[in-house]
Amino acid sequence: MGKRGYWLKEKLCSTFELPKDIVLDVSKVVIIGAGQITVENHKGLIEYSEELIRINTGSGIMKLCGRNLTIKNIIQEEIAITGVITNIEF
Repeated sequence: MGKRGYWLKEKLCSTFELPKDIVLDVSKVVIIGAGQITVENHKGLIEYSEELIRINTGSGIMKLCGRNLTIKNIIQEEIAITGVITNIEF
């Protein structure tokens, strides 16, 4: 999608108050404290260990660092991660 197409979809979202994460195909990240994170509308898991998880969000790679990181739930639309999250990078 070009700049013009993205701009048009963004304008439609604000005009009709539509959720941007669905219309623009971007990920939604919900952080609860330092112990839980949920990524909706992801494009896949790239790397997984107890200290590092990398997720393709479509608009870039999200890197989670921490201790005892565990994938609590993973489905096509959502990944839920628990553990001690010390750093998040995009």
